[in-house]
Amino acid sequence: MKHDPIRSGKRKPVNLSIDTGIVDYARLHGINLSQVSEAALHTAAKAEAARQWQEENREALRSWDRWVEENGLPLEKYRAW
Repeated sequence: MKHDPIRSGKRKPVNLSIDTGIVDYARLHGINLSQVSEAALHTAAKAEAARQWQEENREALRSWDRWVEENGLPLEKYRAW
């Protein structure tokens, strides 16, 4: 399994405010609130980091796209298809 640089392996207690209906329903169905919350925060943090990276690098990506449109892919002649 690939190392995930976000995960520290340590736990920190935090206070969250969650709708009581959601909490009750999740517990009724045996959902581990900590595990689901951690997974959701992990997913949200990775998505936000990717969004920010794309925003910060938008002009460089557009520049590369323009270059490829004008010049083609640099190693096109080696493609198998």
